Amino acid sequence: MRPIMAAMSTSLPPPFLREARDALGDALRTDPAECHGYGYDNSKRQALPQAVALPTDATQVQALVRACRRHRVPLTARGRGTNTTGASVPLAGGVVVSFERMDRILRIAPADRLAVVEPGVLNGSLQQALAPHGFFWGAEPTSAPYSTIGGNLACNAGGPRSVKYGSARDNVLALAAVTGAGELVRCGAPTSKDATGFDLTRLLVGSEGRLALIVEATLRLTPLPRATRALRASYRDVAAAAAAVARIMAQPEVPCALEFMDTRAVRLARERGGADLPEDAGALLMIEVDGAEGSVDLALAAVRAAADGDGVLALDAADQPDQRERLWAARRALSPALRSIAPGKINEDVVVPVSALPALVARVGAAADRLGVTNVNFGHAGNGNLHVNLLFDPGDAKQARKAGQCLEEVFAIVLELGGTLSGEHGIGAAKRDWMARAFDAPTLALMRRVASAFDPDGILNPGKVLPEP
Repeated sequence: MRPIMAAMSTSLPPPFLREARDALGDALRTDPAECHGYGYDNSKRQALPQAVALPTDATQVQALVRACRRHRVPLTARGRGTNTTGASVPLAGGVVVSFERMDRILRIAPADRLAVVEPGVLNGSLQQALAPHGFFWGAEPTSAPYSTIGGNLACNAGGPRSVKYGSARDNVLALAAVTGAGELVRCGAPTSKDATGFDLTRLLVGSEGRLALIVEATLRLTPLPRATRALRASYRDVAAAAAAVARIMAQPEVPCALEFMDTRAVRLARERGGADLPEDAGALLMIEVDGAEGSVDLALAAVRAAADGDGVLALDAADQPDQRERLWAARRALSPALRSIAPGKINEDVVVPVSALPALVARVGAAADRLGVTNVNFGHAGNGNLHVNLLFDPGDAKQARKAGQCLEEVFAIVLELGGTLSGEHGIGAAKRDWMARAFDAPTLALMRRVASAFDPDGILNPGKVLPEP
């Protein structure tokens, strides 16, 4: 874990503490031992907050934000800390507001295909509650069992099924949020169509707590598919697999999942994850299609035909639930298994147009080889969303420097191919300096003005997303 960073001040103003305690009571914690667990996320960054707030409703959130604004106290929102970019780390000190106690599912309305939830609801808990009604929420990242809906919305999380069902932004109808001015605003509508005013809902989703704190979300639901079919396609090399992805996504039948593994990822899935994968496979695609019983086999046949082509070694059906679960378990085991290769890991979730995926895989691999950096790639290929993993020993200065150089080249390649820096992890602190290369100066200036309109005094999650002017 990275060392604890110094906060902007060593203590909070007594008037602020009095106001915050009046609003929150014993839900405001200031003991450093209690605050320590709220100072880091999955990025391994760490900074100790001076206080942690555990509100139970929107009124308490408003009172906290107003007190923070009056006394210029930084405020960082937090779900369950699964973020990998440092977005929920209180780099400026101040207060962390954790939404773990705002965890109610307020309403499930199957007839309207929506659910209303508080931000602290776990994604997996929501999916379980929706299943008896015959629905699911389309944004379902691999962290679903322990990530919150609020966190999913903050970074516009996606997951394997986003290729067909979209990311968080595509599956939210309306929001209630508290701005940096302490105002409760509502945007969107509980309807499938809405052409009224500016679309602030989509603006807030993915803003990583820089604009407002989401306190309620109305989510668009999707009926559970009646049937699912799966296909495991192995290829001679990554170029052949990447070309197959482009063919699959160019035909009408959209798979509900299209996952890619390169040579090292296949080996890890076989050796560490226990997957029954061919030893000669240079790359692998995990493909699923879903739908009605009468149409799903036709969809699978179309996807299978597109997956076939130059470099294919085998196309194997994995239709039984236990077969699919073993395959997905191996995929989920990939990220932790990387620690068996090297103690240090840089994991980026870059995205390029699907047609550019073969070039991305080839150029990233070439850059890593040239710099002597171990590189393992897997991800949501149907969206062109590749998880690039650069592995190194942090105790070896030369390896760490080479890994940093390789990351610079990866981002440069992605932008050159017309891609974007993040598909679902967000920017946070880890990638904010690259925003100046991803966007021109007038666009960044407009983003800063938008942030200022929502948060006039810059108290919400300072030091994240936008680089300094």
